[in-house]
Amino acid sequence: MPRGRKCQARAREKRRQARQEPQNLVSAQTTTRSNEGANYQVEQRSRSSQALSTMEFLHRSRLKEKVILLVYYLLYKYQIKEPITKGEMVRNVIQIYRNHFLEILKRASDHMEMVFGLNMKELDPYRHVYILVNKLEPCCDTVLNDDGGVPKTGLLMTILGVIYMNHNCATEEQVWETLNVMGLYQGRSHFLFGEPKKLITEDLVKEDYLVYCQVPHSHPPHHEFMWGPRAHIETTKMKVLEFLAKVHGTDPTTFPLLYEEALKDEEERAQARAAVRACRAAMARECSRAKEAAPPTPNQV
Repeated sequence: MPRGRKCQARAREKRRQARQEPQNLVSAQTTTRSNEGANYQVEQRSRSSQALSTMEFLHRSRLKEKVILLVYYLLYKYQIKEPITKGEMVRNVIQIYRNHFLEILKRASDHMEMVFGLNMKELDPYRHVYILVNKLEPCCDTVLNDDGGVPKTGLLMTILGVIYMNHNCATEEQVWETLNVMGLYQGRSHFLFGEPKKLITEDLVKEDYLVYCQVPHSHPPHHEFMWGPRAHIETTKMKVLEFLAKVHGTDPTTFPLLYEEALKDEEERAQARAAVRACRAAMARECSRAKEAAPPTPNQV
């Protein structure tokens, strides 16, 4: 190619590159800004998500605090034997979280049942008046709470459940394994129940709720627990099984063998009650016949 044409071609190429460079620069700047904007949006979303998570955590923590406070309030009302109203609970405990009243009450009620063996019942659905009822038979529930302290029925029901689930006789190790999960340890005073070993091996034994005895011929000596006579009177295998099922978030039929045994126990109890009623009725009839057949007294003549 002649030198003149080569020079013209190089000049055209330089002009073309000169025109393209600003376009490339604009394109690069646009891409950079786009990336910066995308990164900014991702960062903002991340910060927003973290803020929401923090707020949710704080919210749930406050609700948990309210549940704990309500548990203590309900215990106090139970100990002074006063009914509880929704208005009192909202005013004295729940306060600004009144919109979460049902959730807080449900969680506190579950805790009262599982830890202390107290059922919450609504006496008046219009005025929202509640009472706490011990899961043991009300006619017999005296010694466990005579001291005005913390109700121990939930702890007792747990131990009775361990015994029942181990063929009606549980080793001391099996009982303590469950109590450790609840935060109760031998030799360590509990802020609600005091010294747990004394409570379960002395107090509850003395009150005939538990039988605590040494396993014969065991070396070193081992001990085991069984239901005491008072436990057989004041509760049933079905009630204990229902309690255990609720603690595990399931249904009594989930434990088919235990459920079958509990049903049999219910039938035997029903038959025993029927026999007692029949015996009393027969005695009443005999007394009535004896009075009718008796000769008149001198005053009646």
